[in-house]
Amino acid sequence: MDTIIKAVVFLPLIGFLIAGLFGTSIGAKASEYVTSGFMIIVAVLSWIVFFDVAIGETEMIKVSVMRWVQSGSFDTEWAFRVDTLTAVMFVVVNTVSCLVHIYSIGYMHHDPHRPRFFAYLSLFTFAMLMLVTSDNLLQMFFGWEGVGLASYLLIGFWYKKPSASAAAMKAFIVNRVGDFGFALGIFGVFVLFGSVSFETIFAAASTYLPAAEAHGAAAEGAHVAGEAVINLFGMHLDKAGAITGICLLLFMGAMGKSAQFLLHTWLPDAMEGPTPVSALIHAATMVTAGVFLVARMSPLFELSHTALTVVTVVGAITAFFAATVGLVQNDIKRVIAYSTCSQLGYMFVALGVGAYGAAIFHLFTHAFFKALLFLCAGSVIHAVDGEQDMRHMGGLRPHIKVTFAMMMIGTLAITGVGIPFTPVGFAGFFSKDVIIEAAYAAHSPVSGFAFTLLVIAAMFTSFYSWRLIFMTFFGKPRASHEVMHHVHESPQVMLVPLYVLAIGAVVAGFLGEGYFFGHHYTEFWQGALFTSSENEVLEHFHHVPALVKLSPFIAMILGFVTAWYMYIRSPSTPRYLTEQHRGLYQFLLNKWYFDELYDFLFVRPAKRIGTFLWKEGDGRVIDGYGPNGIAARVMDVTDRVVRLQTGYLYHYAFVMLIGIAALVTWMMLGSSV
Repeated sequence: MDTIIKAVVFLPLIGFLIAGLFGTSIGAKASEYVTSGFMIIVAVLSWIVFFDVAIGETEMIKVSVMRWVQSGSFDTEWAFRVDTLTAVMFVVVNTVSCLVHIYSIGYMHHDPHRPRFFAYLSLFTFAMLMLVTSDNLLQMFFGWEGVGLASYLLIGFWYKKPSASAAAMKAFIVNRVGDFGFALGIFGVFVLFGSVSFETIFAAASTYLPAAEAHGAAAEGAHVAGEAVINLFGMHLDKAGAITGICLLLFMGAMGKSAQFLLHTWLPDAMEGPTPVSALIHAATMVTAGVFLVARMSPLFELSHTALTVVTVVGAITAFFAATVGLVQNDIKRVIAYSTCSQLGYMFVALGVGAYGAAIFHLFTHAFFKALLFLCAGSVIHAVDGEQDMRHMGGLRPHIKVTFAMMMIGTLAITGVGIPFTPVGFAGFFSKDVIIEAAYAAHSPVSGFAFTLLVIAAMFTSFYSWRLIFMTFFGKPRASHEVMHHVHESPQVMLVPLYVLAIGAVVAGFLGEGYFFGHHYTEFWQGALFTSSENEVLEHFHHVPALVKLSPFIAMILGFVTAWYMYIRSPSTPRYLTEQHRGLYQFLLNKWYFDELYDFLFVRPAKRIGTFLWKEGDGRVIDGYGPNGIAARVMDVTDRVVRLQTGYLYHYAFVMLIGIAALVTWMMLGSSV
């Protein structure tokens, strides 16, 4: 098993090195086949690990690679920690990455830089695998920054396109904000526990706070301030306060990577990269890193009810905010991008209320139907000659029947179509609904707030998902006659990955419910997640009112009927509503004006400060009095000296005479003294 795990992690790295270093020599086809072949092997091995570790009886596996950092009391090795949580991420990351590699062979067929593209895909996969197999926070940070780098390279792959370069820089810079908090959180963990190793941290966390405090007495006012153990931003914090501060810093990192409210602005722009990149980022890598971080550190988060409350509130607001913006977007990929942002909010609500298994369950199912939706969108774009605006589509259903069928399955999955009170439904019917019910059943002070926003977001999700289907595939064609004449189905190399993902979107929910968040979850997780609070949530989850169980279904029906009426029955209604509510429409279309707000608060002041320091500080002061100033004075002196070299003999004689007179005068004065 150790060899299999090493192969899973290092084969993508080998593929990256081969395609990246020798892609020009071996050619584009060889680069595609080598990297994709390695990913097929890795995907198969990942399922073997999953069935052995998660479904089987094998406990957590630790594979040592080498000693890494040794400095004083700080001793960290590079090792792979493979438990159920890691095994689940293996399946998610490598299955989606494998299918994206294969799909890209067809989608990127005409791109002249395919070796570089496939090298970046494999690098992205390797960095994510380093993150999910980490045995300590330092190793996780290595993978964390690796996926940030790879996302920058892939989002800006078409670097000659200004919008792609701007989107890549935006993603990189926004993530630096979150990563700063994550780094501070790692420092704080080391200060409190003297280690960054997960085993040491979790063992110490179980006895770090008094039992009453750890089980919520602190939140009820029973906490008594203790001796300060850490100084954070000038605040002297005791044990409980220190844990809260550190958890919030770690969550700040998760907010950046998983595009939560306030640090979400980079994710929709990430679709500027090739469509397969969007599928990889939005379904399996990058955005799932934040969810994985909070789930992995769940024993620490359970010690701070304040931190969990913040996670719940931010997740609920993100789910609602992104869903409202998705209602009016016209770019087919941007609609799906805001859908990702909203679904990530669901996952963080589950984490915040202690339903960690439900969060990973939704991460698992979401990977299948979100990758399916993005790759179907790529198939649509491929069919209509690169067009992404849904207002210029319509009537495509008879022309690309397979893509339509696959996108219908993805839409049925994300909207949560199923039969209530039965085990019949698509993936989202199980994973998303269970989060809504867990939010209602939780004892969190903000559970009602979260439940309400999640139900509203479910209705909006249904509306914009079916709006996408109706605008793209139904009605009269709105594209030009020339474009419609050339509309064609994608090749099989692009369709086969859709078939596989569609299977996952159909069966992943009812096959996984019992394990991820059902009666078998204790045996399934084997301590990979904090479970005692989840036991309480599970106990109440099975006794929620029938109306609560029906609420996601009712929301889904309302969204579907509204979208059908507005885009099939009465297509003039959206235009009428837009004219009647111009302010609200512009507010949503401009994404609540967050980009403009950040531009006003941060970007422009930073540019003004930079310009001032450049021209005044660097130009006038440093260069003026430094290198340029010294050079100018030297030039002044040499200019004056040069003037003495006139070339006239009498000028030189005169200077010699003055020199002799000065010498004689000096000698006379010296002798008289």
